[in-house]
Amino acid sequence: MIQPIYLYGSEVLRERAAEADLSKKEELTALIADLKDTLKRSEGCGLAAPQIGVSLRVIIVDGDEMEEVYPYLKGFKRTLINPVVLEESQEQCEYEEGCLSVPGVYCNVRRPVSMKVRYYDEEFKERTEVFDKFGCRMVQHEMSHLDGVLFTDLVAPIRRKMIAKKLLNISHGKVATRYNSKIK
Repeated sequence: MIQPIYLYGSEVLRERAAEADLSKKEELTALIADLKDTLKRSEGCGLAAPQIGVSLRVIIVDGDEMEEVYPYLKGFKRTLINPVVLEESQEQCEYEEGCLSVPGVYCNVRRPVSMKVRYYDEEFKERTEVFDKFGCRMVQHEMSHLDGVLFTDLVAPIRRKMIAKKLLNISHGKVATRYNSKIK
């Protein structure tokens, strides 16, 4: 079911999400379905459970939305339950990021080029995978949500000052989105 996306200023976006209880398979399966439906409707490339008001460590990414820019992302779809970073590259790169919870704001963010992550997939099987390129960026961005970190927290201080008014407006509901959204 399509859920509203919580916007900048919502408390749930600043919480450290709780570990998902893998024994609650039916509830997690329903949450994952909601995340997929909501992401598809919003035309984004990733979504974390806190973005739909559920403070659990569950994220999804869908590279098909980025296929025109990054052809290697065709078919890159992942569900990560309780992801844990095992290794990160020392090498970093900078990309412009945006977020469904921070509509209309785009900033360059430095993150590691690759990382190794252990997680459970939507079949509740444990996986270890190395992510690189823009797939890594998508996973990193969504994993940040699980720790209450938004991409705007990671930009240079001068850039934060430049976007402060936009962020304030979003937190006061002075923003239009093409998807169902809310602040709470």
